[in-house]
Amino acid sequence: MMDTAFSNAERAEVLTQALPYIKRYNNKIVVVKYGGNAMINEQLKQQVMEDIVLLWLIGVKVVLVHGGGPEISEMMTQLGKKPQFVDGLRVTDKETVDIVQMVLAGKVNKTLVNLLEKKGGKAMGISGMDGRLIEAKMRDERLGYVGEITKIHIQPVLDLLEKGYIPVISTLGCDRDGNAYNINGDTAAAYIAGAMNAERLVMMTDIAGILRDKDDPSTLIPEVTISEAQQLCTEGVVSGGMIPKVDCCIEAIHKGVKNVVIMDGRVEHSILMEILTDEGAGTLVTEDPV
Repeated sequence: MMDTAFSNAERAEVLTQALPYIKRYNNKIVVVKYGGNAMINEQLKQQVMEDIVLLWLIGVKVVLVHGGGPEISEMMTQLGKKPQFVDGLRVTDKETVDIVQMVLAGKVNKTLVNLLEKKGGKAMGISGMDGRLIEAKMRDERLGYVGEITKIHIQPVLDLLEKGYIPVISTLGCDRDGNAYNINGDTAAAYIAGAMNAERLVMMTDIAGILRDKDDPSTLIPEVTISEAQQLCTEGVVSGGMIPKVDCCIEAIHKGVKNVVIMDGRVEHSILMEILTDEGAGTLVTEDPV
């Protein structure tokens, strides 16, 4: 009996310690960019959805922006089409953009909505094409229908939040002529979070955050300003695929997000650790002090 009593007391203590953070984020907008391993691993996917529903239940206005690269590649392979990449971006011809639309706005989006509902949340899935949420143009003819964002029409997302839904957004865009575009998920999340002046953008990745030594997770840098992040890129500490992620963090802050965190989506309950504890998780990117 004593063990149970102690365990319950510990739980109560944890909840009490979370109280200042619950107060801070109540009625505030938090955008979560979700993809990578956290999306492929079924157990992690269940936990991420539980975390999002918990935040929603305590009054946080959570917006979930998702990618689905591995699922797109898998479907392309099933349909006998070989995925091709240039500078890390998927070459997207007309046939491929149809597959992207089918997988992202269909299978992946609706699976996440269904999971959130099963966990007790109230979710609504939309793509960046709905309500012209993400307006885009062709980024580079070599890449085909890969879009560069030209405008965000944020009202559909605000309407869903006002009605008490968790908006689940797949990163497709469209132009005035009705062409669909594949949009980079990190960039879309940065623009969407900026358009809503979100309290925080949480970028779930496959590494711990910004590391001083990319091969050593213990060298995690817990907090950087925009200038410090740019300096780390110049010095080569931030390199490869992390450069565009850091650029997206900086872009989000310039567009009006209070701060951004890059964190490891493979760690269980990392979202809750980031939002509701002193320690946080990953690397926090903030504005330069005035």
